[in-house]
Amino acid sequence: MKRKSYQVAFPASLVVVLVAFLSIIFLANANPSFAASAKKKAPAVAKTTAVEHTEARIKELQGALKITEDQEPLWSNLTLVMRDNAKNMDALTKDRHEATKTMNAVDRMKFHSQITEARLDQLKKFIPPFEALYASLSDEQKKITDAIFQTGRHGKHKIK
Repeated sequence: MKRKSYQVAFPASLVVVLVAFLSIIFLANANPSFAASAKKKAPAVAKTTAVEHTEARIKELQGALKITEDQEPLWSNLTLVMRDNAKNMDALTKDRHEATKTMNAVDRMKFHSQITEARLDQLKKFIPPFEALYASLSDEQKKITDAIFQTGRHGKHKIK
């Protein structure tokens, strides 16, 4: 009896697996050639530097948080770190921009590792002044800050 159930179950499961596999192949909208897609030119997009991006975020945050006079020194410390981090990131990416055109896969992985390490170092510099500012915020300012950093949408938060 066990032999008969195995004889039916195995082919049935094999059919299910094959149908699923063939469905994926025929129904997927995939581009079979990565080389062909790499040759297509994307529309020109204005690239912003880390400094430009940071300046925009500083303005948005300042407007959303309504920093008080008492909080201004802490805010200045935080923005100083933000600007310094942005300058460092721009320098790192600028130095490597031309080199990335000729990098092989291993070199690209090493470059991404350097970027990741730089971002981690920047975050370590950012946290202490951010903690100090956050501790000085009112409950309403903390709600706004929490919403901004939860969604990642600076200046587009919704507080009820």
